[in-house]
Amino acid sequence: MGYFVCVEPGVNIYVEDINPRGSKTIVFLHGWPFSHKQFEYQFNVLPTMGYRCIGIDWRGFGKSDKPINGYNYDRLADDIRTVVSELQLDNFTLVGHSTGGAIAVHYMARYNGYGVSKLVLIDAAAPRGFTKETANKLLTETLNDRPKMIQGVIDTFFFQYITGPFSDWFFQLGLQAAGWSTAAIIILLRDENLDADLQKIFVPTLIIHGIHDKVIPFAQAKELNKKIRNSQLVRFKYSGHGPFWEERDKVNQLLSQFIG
Repeated sequence: MGYFVCVEPGVNIYVEDINPRGSKTIVFLHGWPFSHKQFEYQFNVLPTMGYRCIGIDWRGFGKSDKPINGYNYDRLADDIRTVVSELQLDNFTLVGHSTGGAIAVHYMARYNGYGVSKLVLIDAAAPRGFTKETANKLLTETLNDRPKMIQGVIDTFFFQYITGPFSDWFFQLGLQAAGWSTAAIIILLRDENLDADLQKIFVPTLIIHGIHDKVIPFAQAKELNKKIRNSQLVRFKYSGHGPFWEERDKVNQLLSQFIG
């Protein structure tokens, strides 16, 4: 079931709600510059195990509206809070990958973890995102040849081999975003630091990170584990930045065990 939630006048956020009658709810926040569809290999499995899975496309990405403004952590967290209220969600697990993980971290801090019982961070872009050098390179490419930039990201994204058709599919997910939102998030990841948010997370937290990640270094996962109380870190030995696909069976099993 897919529908839109109005988060402010003229801005509607797309929500994919799979197995709405599931006994426990998991909310997924995708990475930059993709969409909720990146979690296809979770959505194939977890709903059959009785979970309700909700995928949210943040503003500017996927099927959501693409306004010029609002690409900061406060506004992105506010959008999630509005969706949570509109769907009357409570006692749910929040899963964030990469930039989605950073948004999840800020949501927890800004709203005292409203409605969230457990948190899962997958290769999260927190507390920092891109280095200035990487960000400026990506920004220049985005503003001049966005398709090339997206392909370059995909080329470094996975540790395991991906087929041409899979790469093409992932590429199309990136192209769904607007150019301006793609660029704005690069600037956000370059300039913002969420270190102060980490001490405000109190729920049980599972940190998943590929040891071969070339996008967000594994060292940041260890930093999250150190600074987030009641957290556990699981190393993914055969993954880069995409454990949700590279070791999908392990991810799904871990999520099931963690959520219960």
